[in-house]
Amino acid sequence: VPATGPVIFAGNHPNSLIDPILIITSCGRRVRFAAKDTLFSTRIMRALLGALGAVPLRRKDDHAGGPLDNDAAFTAMFDALGAGDAIGIFPEGLSHDASRLARLKTGAARLALGAARRGAPVVVVPCGLTFIHPKRFRSRVLVQYGPPIAIAPPVADAPEDADLPRALTARIDAALRGLTINASDWDTVRALDTVRRLYQPADIGLDDRVELARRFNAHYPAVRDQPRVRAVIARTQAYQARLDELGLADRELARGVSAGAAAARVARTLALLLVWIPVMLPAAPLHLPAVALARVAGKRLTPRKDVIATTKVLAGILIVLAFYAAATIAVAWWLGALVALAVAAYLPIAGFATLRVLDRIASLRRGLGALARALTVRRQAAALTAERAALTAAIALVIDEVRPPELVLLFPREGA
Repeated sequence: VPATGPVIFAGNHPNSLIDPILIITSCGRRVRFAAKDTLFSTRIMRALLGALGAVPLRRKDDHAGGPLDNDAAFTAMFDALGAGDAIGIFPEGLSHDASRLARLKTGAARLALGAARRGAPVVVVPCGLTFIHPKRFRSRVLVQYGPPIAIAPPVADAPEDADLPRALTARIDAALRGLTINASDWDTVRALDTVRRLYQPADIGLDDRVELARRFNAHYPAVRDQPRVRAVIARTQAYQARLDELGLADRELARGVSAGAAAARVARTLALLLVWIPVMLPAAPLHLPAVALARVAGKRLTPRKDVIATTKVLAGILIVLAFYAAATIAVAWWLGALVALAVAAYLPIAGFATLRVLDRIASLRRGLGALARALTVRRQAAALTAERAALTAAIALVIDEVRPPELVLLFPREGA
């Protein structure tokens, strides 16, 4: 990411308002985002988007038949780029939960070319956002920045080329596809994710996991009809279906279904719970209802899956801040200002402890499930472990046979 100079961040858009926040907090630049004007319809959203420096844009999809005057918005963004600032835009136009990039609109390209015509040495930085569990309150997410696309300034007084925005949009599209996972449907994504887990080495990082998934989904359409590929995919799906029937996860099978190991994990989790629970308990009447209300709001108040996480975050923040304010004012009224200041300092610490406790409770639930499975499905697990080893070898063999010869392996294998 260029440290100075005009930059346009162009990202994929899988998770509503979470996406710009991730770019703002990770790119190292102050970024103003273009956002559809309908998001500014409520006072809370206007305040939030205003704090983020968002620029409202009118979209055809939101104003069918109405005028689309975006001159003021583009002027503001041209001025920002001319001053060496950064602008963010999502060329897909609308966030979505599809299994692939939507068709890109030309707005980012037109913005870049327009700024270049005004003398700004602008670059477009593609941004890839990949969520592991996009609807969860605290999912892991990989944010990747691709090589900047430099926009050459036009020749002085040259007429505008109508094909340039489409050509630049195609370059941005190709760059984003190199940073995102794209497949025809989610069933394909899940099948290839199982393939990826069986193929990859143990304990690789999130960036390598996402790159493997991207490669599998990018190259799979070219080989999917080959008999050996179809056979190994069918076998992989049968393996995953068997895991689902037994309630097992592949990672459990990989590390061995052992009652002793599962019991040890449960004991460690309980020990950590004993550390965090005393910090959390005094403020639990504030935090636990806030968490529950945020979860309910995420499921009940959102018409689309791609805004569930945004609703949870916004609802959680607003509810918690309201509870904090009410508690601090009440303590100040009854016990005085000094005690209220101590309470105000303690509440965020207790909030962090609450998150840790909830994490540990989820880990405890998984650990108890793993312990129960280790005691009840030992024979089936042993058979599946043998199938896993055979399937892993078969997958590696097929990948070595059908992968493009020019593709450099992320993890070179002996004999590959």
